[in-house]
Amino acid sequence: MTFPADFTYESPPVRVVLRSGAAVTATPGEAEHLGLRRLLVVCGSRGEAVAREVADALGDACAGLHAEARMHVPVEDADRAVAVARAAAADGVVAVGGGSSIGLGKAIALRTGLPLIAVPSTYSGSEMTPVWGLTEGGVKRTGRDPKVQPRSVVYDPELTVSLPVPLTVTSGINALAHAVEALYAPDTSPLIALMAEDGVRAMTEALPRLATDPLDMAARGQALYAAWLCGSCLGSTTMGLHHKLCHTLGGSYGLPHAETHTVVLPYALAYNAPAIPEALTVLKRALGTDDPPHALWQLAGRLGAPRSLAELGLKETDVAEAAVQVAGQPYANPRPVTAEGVREVLQAAYQGRRP
Repeated sequence: MTFPADFTYESPPVRVVLRSGAAVTATPGEAEHLGLRRLLVVCGSRGEAVAREVADALGDACAGLHAEARMHVPVEDADRAVAVARAAAADGVVAVGGGSSIGLGKAIALRTGLPLIAVPSTYSGSEMTPVWGLTEGGVKRTGRDPKVQPRSVVYDPELTVSLPVPLTVTSGINALAHAVEALYAPDTSPLIALMAEDGVRAMTEALPRLATDPLDMAARGQALYAAWLCGSCLGSTTMGLHHKLCHTLGGSYGLPHAETHTVVLPYALAYNAPAIPEALTVLKRALGTDDPPHALWQLAGRLGAPRSLAELGLKETDVAEAAVQVAGQPYANPRPVTAEGVREVLQAAYQGRRP
């Protein structure tokens, strides 16, 4: 950042609790702090057992458990969840789980204005953003609204122990993508740079430890801290090419969320690299390398994560169509986005070749 600098930074009103056991011990207190007495707990089918523990901890303040969260938040799922919240006369929502659960909680908040408490079990970082997403007719729409920003976030390292190592890795790299793209957003700032650098450093240190020892609780706590920082970066800046690519690949082609971020990140960064010297300087320090795109590609491979869109199920015949779709939607990006440029990015990511 060159001084004198010119920037704007807005910090959302959110409380953060990070400690082992907090999902059960802190969530009731956060509800009480917000004055909430009838909370609908939402989750996905995989995390229902943990969500039930949170619901039990809420006691009489739990108005019900809705375990129907799915990836990319189909609009029909949001409609059902809103109806359940209204039928239960809920005055708040607790989302327990990964990005799908928190996304469903955000959809309820968007439609009803109910305050949201997030209890994340992955490292997606969505809990720290006012960004919502809904998929309808094979197209994922995203937006920003302060109503969907969780009022409290409860980070519990114990909650992430059941996360399989492959998903631990891709979820963590998903968080890295938030910090990386925030560094070159048009509304970045010196504070974003500080958070992004520490978030990238902390996550890339934690993930190899967790791949070796999934029960390393210190590393799990460090990964949650990193997810907090990376998610906060995304929450305060404008998304660019990387996120647009991932939203299109997920919403229109059904590719899995975290894995898609993991594959796309090195290629989107390499595409923008000529236009983002300051962001690359930060990433070089955080990653300890002179080639951040290659270092991120190597990290994924070393930890056993997918490195090609072909592995995720994308057809090569879909590449050109997806490129046109991405290029046809205007958004902020430091390097001009063309259908041909996007096609080259997607083709490299499809093949998984060195960026």
